Parts: sequence; structure tokens; C-alpha cells
Amino acid sequence: MSIGEVLALLQGEFPDVTISKIRFLEGEGLIEPERSPSGYRKFTHLHVEQLRFILTEQRDHYLPLRVIKDKMAESFGRPRALQGKQEVKLSRAELLESAGIDEDTLTELEDYGLLAPVARRYDEEALKVARTVGALARFGLHARHLRAVKAAAERECGLVEQTVAPVLKRRAPGAIGEAEETARELSALLLDLHASLVRTGVRSVLGR
Repeated sequence: MSIGEVLALLQGEFPDVTISKIRFLEGEGLIEPERSPSGYRKFTHLHVEQLRFILTEQRDHYLPLRVIKDKMAESFGRPRALQGKQEVKLSRAELLESAGIDEDTLTELEDYGLLAPVARRYDEEALKVARTVGALARFGLHARHLRAVKAAAERECGLVEQTVAPVLKRRAPGAIGEAEETARELSALLLDLHASLVRTGVRSVLGR
């Protein structure tokens, strides 16, 4: 099934479910749809049952995702994505090699605040940033050109902070977990919106 067909099967029971929500749960490692050679998600009835289980636990029991993951492991088996994922911690030399960038590019990325090491190590997100900027360099775009992108990301983070702040202020049991889950889902939605707006803008630039 396509993601749209899965959505149609679930919306009668879960009217609030969206394609973004399904993608978010995939990104969190709770479901693992296959991919076609062209990159489209391919879902099975098992994935639908897993999604129904997740959505029911959230709706009826208000459980955070980390608890639902454990319950899913008992019911469906532990997804590959949850079986001891290796944390990325790269040295400067390892980052340069893995990202395929040079020392000057990395220095520029740090100078413009696009990435920064923690305890002299670079995590998975830093590696993604470095690889992406390396790819953009082929089009003549470098770190100094990407300040607007960074500013937009910071504004979106501000929206997330504004949304989760009231949850954190409650200091109730489970508030931190609820805030984390809300922040992740909101981030996924903002990323979808950002991508759609960029695509729309590009079509306008091309006169389409």
C-alpha cells in the first residue's frame, strides 16, 4: 500500500492522523516501510496494525513514544531501527573524510555557526550538515551563503520552544517526555511545511 492508502484505512478510527504523523512515526523508528526503487514507501497490513496500535496507545492511554516502543517490542518484535543503533561521534579528521569536505570548508561552517563539536566530537547531525554543504558547494553555495537558512531554522526552533514551554512549566510526571515527543512531531511538521514552501517558491521562480 501507499502512504495515502494507509491514511485512508486509519482516518475513520483516528480522524487526526495525517501523512506527516505517519512519516514522523517512521522517523522515530516505530515502523519500517519498505522502499520502491524510485523511493516510494510501501506499506503492508502489518504496518497498518502497528500504526493502529501506536495511535490507540497515544489516544487512550496518553503514553509517550519510548513506552510505546517497549510495548510494541512485546507485541510485534523489536524493529531493526531500535536494535542498538550506533551513536555517531567523529573526530575532526573523521568528519572531513566522511563528509568529503576540506579543512577550510569545515572551518567556515563553524565560523558561521552551522555546526559545532561537542567535547571535540561531531555527531550525526553535524555529519549531515557537512555532507549537505559539501553537495551545495557544487552549485557555488558555501557556508557564508546559508545564513538565511540558519536564521529560518532558528525561527522555527523558536516556535517549537514557544509550544513546549507551557508543558515543561507544569513540572508534572512525564512532562519532559511529553515535551520531547511534541517537539519532535512539531519539528517534522515544520520541516514538511518548509519543504512545501520551498518547492512552491521554486516553481514560481521557474514560471510554472
